[in-house]
Amino acid sequence: MDPSSVKKMFQDFNRYQLFGLGLSTLAFTAILGLRKLGLFYQWRHKVEMNCKKNGGDLVAEVLKAHCVKNIFTLVGGHISPILVGCEKLGIRVVDTRHEVTSVFAADAVARLSGTIGVAAVTAGPGVTNTVTAVKNAQMAESPVLLLGGAAATLLKGRGSLQDIDQLSLFKSLCKFSATVSSVKEIVPTLRKAIQVAQSGTPGPVFVEFPIDVLYPYEMVKREMGMKDSGKGLFQKIINWYLQNHLNNLFSGAFEERDTSPLQVNIPLPTSAQVQKCVELLSKAKKPVFLLGSQVTLPPIPAENLRTALESIGVPCFLGGMSRGLLGKKSPIQMRQQRRDALKEADLIILAGTVCDFRLGYGRSLNKRAKIIAVNRSKEQLMKNSDMFWKPTLAIQGDAATLISRLSDNLKGYKCNPEWLDTLRERDEQKESANKKKCDEITNQHLNPIKLLHLTDEILPEDSIIVADGGDFVGTASYILRPRGPLRWLDPGAFGTLGVGGGFALGAKLCRPDSEVWIIYGDGSLGFSVAEFDTFTRHKLPVIALVGNDASWNQIAREQVPMFGSSVACDLSFLSYNSVAEGFGGKGYQLDRTNEDKITEIFKKAQAESKNGRSVLINAFIGKTNFREGSISV
Repeated sequence: MDPSSVKKMFQDFNRYQLFGLGLSTLAFTAILGLRKLGLFYQWRHKVEMNCKKNGGDLVAEVLKAHCVKNIFTLVGGHISPILVGCEKLGIRVVDTRHEVTSVFAADAVARLSGTIGVAAVTAGPGVTNTVTAVKNAQMAESPVLLLGGAAATLLKGRGSLQDIDQLSLFKSLCKFSATVSSVKEIVPTLRKAIQVAQSGTPGPVFVEFPIDVLYPYEMVKREMGMKDSGKGLFQKIINWYLQNHLNNLFSGAFEERDTSPLQVNIPLPTSAQVQKCVELLSKAKKPVFLLGSQVTLPPIPAENLRTALESIGVPCFLGGMSRGLLGKKSPIQMRQQRRDALKEADLIILAGTVCDFRLGYGRSLNKRAKIIAVNRSKEQLMKNSDMFWKPTLAIQGDAATLISRLSDNLKGYKCNPEWLDTLRERDEQKESANKKKCDEITNQHLNPIKLLHLTDEILPEDSIIVADGGDFVGTASYILRPRGPLRWLDPGAFGTLGVGGGFALGAKLCRPDSEVWIIYGDGSLGFSVAEFDTFTRHKLPVIALVGNDASWNQIAREQVPMFGSSVACDLSFLSYNSVAEGFGGKGYQLDRTNEDKITEIFKKAQAESKNGRSVLINAFIGKTNFREGSISV
């Protein structure tokens, strides 16, 4: 929104609020009389204004007190005071090319930093553009704070520019939603929102700010059309009405308030629950851990959790944000043949893992196995337990804390070596079979499996992998090995395409010295390729590898044989590398003509990235049967 639009909004505020007076106000004023009206003015306490401060400054102060280092945005007149306030306090303002990217970036920061991620967007379409990313954060259990602009307080519901019922929109998506109706409410509302976002099962929260609670007092007063010396009864009534509203809006606005974080509430397992787990694990012959994203949440640091798992020594399957938790290659991490392991296991520990479609709604679990489920969310803890599985022990609490305490209580415990050897042998056989597929000849384009194996070989130890795509990314999840904890970012259970640009942006800000790789499908690239402009402007270089098969292949793989048509699935082998160059990056194209130079081009991309330039590698790939039978979404 440009400055003239902001001015028009305040003018509308002045024009339309007159209708809000109503006949009852006129009658009330007539009864009081001018003398009593004057006494009313004297009764109202005076608002002490600090002309150098505004509501946006208060927002920035709260964020600073909560150790927020970055705020993501697409600028709009409703929220300008917030952005300027953040800039003054040294909070980096990163503007993106789409509001959805700003929330994806905040989501990535929340996951990698263990603190709140923050995005600010303007009212109306600015807010509605974030809905997908907010829902993704909800399902991924990321503590994200979305700040939204809103119409002036007296204009809500009157047809003001970009005025919609935003709170209803986010009611089902957010743990907490609120509108700030006076300046003094800013600090306590934000503190509560941030506390709620991080407590229990983390998730997104939304706070909207009517434009008149953010701008300076004198500007609001001036643009509302108040006159210091009004003539006539009607003008006096208007002045009284506006002054009354203004006093309520700014009363006590800049009094000293505590901006520090409120205590975050995290459910923890009880000693009795830990002891029961110890007993079950001690008796098991074929135990297995299934770890989900929740294990990476505070308060247990990821490195401490890794140490605890290695101490226990039970085989682990990692999913979501837990990928990479045990490093590039660990003797207790199993990457392949999970279905077979779950059918044979006699004890399954679901640590932050949910029995949704990824586990066949619970049907993938051995029905004779003992099952320990631990999850911060009661709903997720028991999902589908009324149909396909039953927990032996269900613990509503923090999964990483349970594992840490199990490690403390299992000193001297040793997992059945035969069970470990069996799973490890299967894992190695499958890995070997996958690697042999590198030599298969595809049509006229590159073998995607070989391409990804070469990618894995060149990834440095500090690299972060961002997954954004369908078929190509699905293949990558079997081949690429994150080097450590919190070095893999994917959408989560919502399966959202378009996270790539935002996730990479947040990751690079959290880990500026790390090499950030986006693994794109050619379809998903279209959602956020414009963020190469953002990478360039903010000097945040990333490397994008696009698996270009000219198709929405995840869908086509089922649609074509089932219905005999590829309608809406076909794309083209386009020069996406040229698009990146148009946004200030560097582009390379990989195909059969330079197949022998793949590693060389990867190294060039890494050198460009180190020198501050983002790179897009557009790899023309052929089709394989590697993931035949996987679910299309």
